[in-house]
Amino acid sequence: MAEGRTQWRWWVVPLLVLIVWGMARNGDNDAKGEHASPSPSSSDRSPDRPSSDAEPSDKPSRTPEDAPSAGPGKGSYEPGRYARQVRTHAREAGISPRLLMAILYNEAYKPHDPELERSWQRFKPDAAFGIANMHRAAFDETKRGKDFASRSWEELPDDRDLALKAAAWHLHDLAARLGPDSGGGSGGLSRDELLALGYNAGAGNMLAFARGVKPGSMAQSYLDKLRGNWAKAGRAVGD
Repeated sequence: MAEGRTQWRWWVVPLLVLIVWGMARNGDNDAKGEHASPSPSSSDRSPDRPSSDAEPSDKPSRTPEDAPSAGPGKGSYEPGRYARQVRTHAREAGISPRLLMAILYNEAYKPHDPELERSWQRFKPDAAFGIANMHRAAFDETKRGKDFASRSWEELPDDRDLALKAAAWHLHDLAARLGPDSGGGSGGLSRDELLALGYNAGAGNMLAFARGVKPGSMAQSYLDKLRGNWAKAGRAVGD
């Protein structure tokens, strides 16, 4: 009997997580009038195997005083509230603050509550952490040689400033892979759009898109969402 109760509890936790997450996503979809789908990290897709139907997959210091609390269930998450930190980390990493903010809006499809993220990660070990939805492999690769090299991926749900910093430097590293003055080849993508696709779909796919490979449906959906968030992101960071 005790064993049966234990097994029942193990099933209830992931079920409750799915219900809460599903309700949150449905509410977001109703508000936006569009389907928002989760996007795994670049660590989940081989950078050496770009595809013309690439799916979104490239995934990224203390809580700022003027930002909502990252504590469990405290306050709501609004990317624009982090404009000051976005500008600071983007400037340090040499990337566009507007690009980083637009990516945060793209990645705001799920409730960024630390306890909920950890519950979901126990059910799905390869899930992303933090407000920038960064996967463990992407974070561990990005932090090498950086001033946050001693930090841990497990800290991202609780430390939103660290999540922003890691995302900015991940974009910096993608920009280094892309090279200077790279456009989207025959696809006509801007450099910032390529970097966003790199964040979402991985460096290998980013380089393929730069050569003119057409994004697949999932990558295109991420790009369309980015374009939809671009004006809002610019207003948020004053660009």
